[in-house]
Amino acid sequence: MKPRLEGYTAAVLEAVHGDDAARLAVDLAAVDQTFLANPALRSALTDTAIPPAARRAVLDDLLDGKVSPETRRVASFAAGAVPAPEVPVALDWLAHRARQSAEGQAVIDPVPSHLAARERVGGFAAAVFEDLPVDRLEEVEDELFRFARTVETTPPLRSALADRDLPVTVRRGVADQLLAGKVQPATLRLVQYAIEGGRPRDILGTLFWLVDQTAEARGWRVAQVDSAREVDDEARALLSSSLGRLTGSPVELQVTVDPALLAGVRVRIGDLQVEATARGRLEELREHMASGGWEDSGLGAVQQSSQARSSQGQSSQAQSSQAQGARPEGAHPEGAQ
Repeated sequence: MKPRLEGYTAAVLEAVHGDDAARLAVDLAAVDQTFLANPALRSALTDTAIPPAARRAVLDDLLDGKVSPETRRVASFAAGAVPAPEVPVALDWLAHRARQSAEGQAVIDPVPSHLAARERVGGFAAAVFEDLPVDRLEEVEDELFRFARTVETTPPLRSALADRDLPVTVRRGVADQLLAGKVQPATLRLVQYAIEGGRPRDILGTLFWLVDQTAEARGWRVAQVDSAREVDDEARALLSSSLGRLTGSPVELQVTVDPALLAGVRVRIGDLQVEATARGRLEELREHMASGGWEDSGLGAVQQSSQARSSQGQSSQAQSSQAQGARPEGAHPEGAQ
């Protein structure tokens, strides 16, 4: 199974217990059966032409109000986290993993490669980040960085956390003794899963990588919106919902009114920018004309064509006159006697 889905699922399952865990297992089994029994749904979710975000949105809409929030969350994530042909396998794997968790079965996943381990930890982090407001993300980023620096500058601690011969429970216990009650619960969860789901020898690199992932997640949670006029509450809610579907997490809007944009909006979130303003369109047109891409049409083209024909006619007459003036003596026009 895709390491990112493994990590994301681990975060969701870790947060549910007792009856909630049992319901999650039942719901995911029902989702798997619905998928197998519905040809139209199966066709949509396994269509390679449909982008991952769209597949995720399809399943998210379908499950809204029909299953527990945790079921909807992890199932829709799975639909977008794996290649389209692998969605059936992913949903079946989810149902099986949820049943194991509800029954208290210990699941030991094999130690993946360096990159796969980072991806698995990243999936866990993605689930944790979804539950955090933007200001909390900033605190988590700072706490992760400080702990990573502590590990880096304390050889005995670094050696203990990187010792693959020490049981995971012992290494997690070391982190718990140092951080419990001193950092945000989300920070502690991330550190503990970096120990459990990552590679021991890469613990320091994984911690610093998590710092970068947190900063990136914070960037994708705040959308800078420049608008030509005030944005009402209904439009804000619609835009925030649309961006949330795109990023997979709630999005906070920071709206700035700029009449110079003339009309429309410009949205910047993460490394994505959407330009939908009148001023932006005019600037694109100006750049197109300046680069020689302008092709005249309409009246201008007719006038230009007319002027060109007139100029060509005058040129032809001048050339004819010159040719006649240069005719040798004794020569006569064709047909002259």
